[in-house]
Amino acid sequence: MVKENKHEAAKEVLTAQQRRSLQASDFGLPQERQFPMPDAKHVRAAESYFRYASDRKKPELAHRILMKAQKYGVDVESPEILDWSKKY
Repeated sequence: MVKENKHEAAKEVLTAQQRRSLQASDFGLPQERQFPMPDAKHVRAAESYFRYASDRKKPELAHRILMKAQKYGVDVESPEILDWSKKY
């Protein structure tokens, strides 16, 4: 069995129709509908793309990544995400 890594998770792309069908709560930034996280693979992808979020949005995104990670059983070890989540 091949172990999945974070970079492979980023390859999981949603179609436009799948993205439109997601609820706002499935996104790391629901107001902008950015950083979709409907499953564990997308939580890992959001974690890997976290650095591209603006500093203004990072506290909320970090918080939501950790919430979704807990829901889907994903271990988030990024010190950056853990630190930013404390500012939410």
